[in-house]
Amino acid sequence: MAKSYKGIVNIFSTYNNTIIHITDMSGAETIALTSGGQMVRADRLESSPTAAMMAAKKAAAIAREKGVDRVFARVRGKGGQNGSKYPGPGAQAAIRALTRAGIKLLGIEDVTPIPHGGCRKKGGRRGRRT
Repeated sequence: MAKSYKGIVNIFSTYNNTIIHITDMSGAETIALTSGGQMVRADRLESSPTAAMMAAKKAAAIAREKGVDRVFARVRGKGGQNGSKYPGPGAQAAIRALTRAGIKLLGIEDVTPIPHGGCRKKGGRRGRRT
């Protein structure tokens, strides 16, 4: 039986795209890198759960080929000052597709950046008026 390795799968999911990046445990060496935009032709479909599932399936196949069969998942939304605090629609679908492809999940962690202090929010003194 071939030696199996652990890895980290970084899922960056926004409302425009889903990027799946599998690295070794140090995070320095890339094993597989795919995105929803590589799977579909229309720009509006890049963030869809279907595109995320196809990207995760492709990344899982590459990782299995290189000996990675156990991963820690790090899910990230846009975050920051004006970005969404929640990951996009492709994150959950990508995790599900990874497990279906035969990769064992050791843990899931949310690493969305959260601002504390920093720059002033846009909208002015009275906030956004509609």
